[in-house]
This record gives sequence, C-alpha cells and structure tokens, in this order.
Amino acid sequence: MISAHTGPPGAVPTARAVPAITADGVSKVYGSGDAAVHALRGVSVGFARGAFTAIMGPSGSGKSTLMHCLAGLDTVTSGRIILGDAEITGMGDRQLTMLRRDRVGFVFQSFNLVPTLTAEQNILLPLELAGRKPDRAWFDHVVDVLGLRDRLRHRPSELSGGQQQRVACARAIVARPDVIFADEPTGNLDSRVGGEVLAFLRTSVREMGQTIVMVTHDPVAASYADRVIFLRDGAIMSEIVEPTSDSVHDRLKSLGS
Repeated sequence: MISAHTGPPGAVPTARAVPAITADGVSKVYGSGDAAVHALRGVSVGFARGAFTAIMGPSGSGKSTLMHCLAGLDTVTSGRIILGDAEITGMGDRQLTMLRRDRVGFVFQSFNLVPTLTAEQNILLPLELAGRKPDRAWFDHVVDVLGLRDRLRHRPSELSGGQQQRVACARAIVARPDVIFADEPTGNLDSRVGGEVLAFLRTSVREMGQTIVMVTHDPVAASYADRVIFLRDGAIMSEIVEPTSDSVHDRLKSLGS
C-alpha cells in the first residue's frame, strides 16, 4: 500500500499523519464476462490531512474512477473507502448524500454554479441545504482571499470563467469539509487564471489546513500539489513528493501518457 505522505523519517506523528481518506484494496469493474472493464485493480492509498495530492495517469488509467469512488459518487466492486472514521462503502444512498453534503467539497471543470443565484448564494448553498448557519468571519476570510468581495451580488452569467471557478472554490471550502475533490479544476481556464485558482487551492492547504485531492492531466497544475500519484491500467505505479512540472512530465512520459 502506498501510504499517506506524512513527513520526514523519524518525525513525531501528528493529526496530519492520520489519512483524511483511504482506499483499501479497491477494485472497480464495469460490465461482466468478456465485456468486463477493470477500471481499478486493488488500489490501496491514503491521503494525508492538510495535504494537496494530485492524481495523474494516461487516458483510461482509472484516475477519475478512483476520485469518484473516494467521493462516494460511484460504488466499488470490492475493497473499502474510509473517510476519517467512517467507512463509506456499503452506505445507502441517503447516508452517502448526507456525508457528501456535510463532509466533502467539490470543484469541477464546469463550475456547476446555480445560474439563478448570486455568487454569495452559490457559496452558501451547501450550508443552507445542510441547515447550518455560516461562520461569517470564515466566509469573509475566504471571500477576501479569493478576491470576490465586489462580485458577491453578481450571478454566474455576469462573472468571468475565472471568477466562476473562484466562487466554486469558495463554495467548496466555506463549509470546512474533511476533503475537497477537484476534477480538472483549471480545464476551462487560461494559464494565468488557472494559476490563480491553483495558488488559492495551495494556500487553502498550507494556511487553512484543507485537504485536497485533484485529478489533472496537466503537469503544471500537478506541480502545485505536495504529492502526485500516478496510475496506469487501474493500478498505482508510482508517486512523486514535492513535484515539479518537469519531474511530473518525465514520469508521465515513462508511463506512456
């Protein structure tokens, strides 16, 4: 099992050393018989609290399937997914819905904002659905870090792509979830705006203690992470700690991406 990155050898264990989420022997098979597709093959990996991890691999390697299984958006064929102290494999739809609402945040390539709501209403929507009152001081801090103060009354159609993605980031983090899953979060953004979004995600980890798991195909995006995990044919092949865009690019080439 590839363990969570927990610091240098001999370091005193801390809360960060306990994985925020763990995959234990996870396999995912679509179809059956000769038509069966093995998307994941016995994947075991932990994701450290307060760390930024990128998942990469060639097309069809299983990276998106792994993220969907970790987030409870897809079921596993065998193995376990453990979020903190809760095993989510085997949970019913209602339990999973509540868990995702209360403990998981999402940032998607397509932003997924509600077009009829203002930026502020979109940011606060998960809390409203959960019946939780926002921490206004925390809300103000997130909004100011993301530079959204003068855009809170605007609807998504009145915002640029970068501003919409920053609203999506704020929505994900304002509820203080156990983990945020980011699926190609800069895929629809130009390099400058994408860099701003990635810089915020990195800041949320280093200064706010957030845990982020990001799927990306972009070595530059992956270089913002603390650690990169590489998949091929549904299995973890290797990882890099403290990646650079060059080291990620070289590893992807060796995997045939």
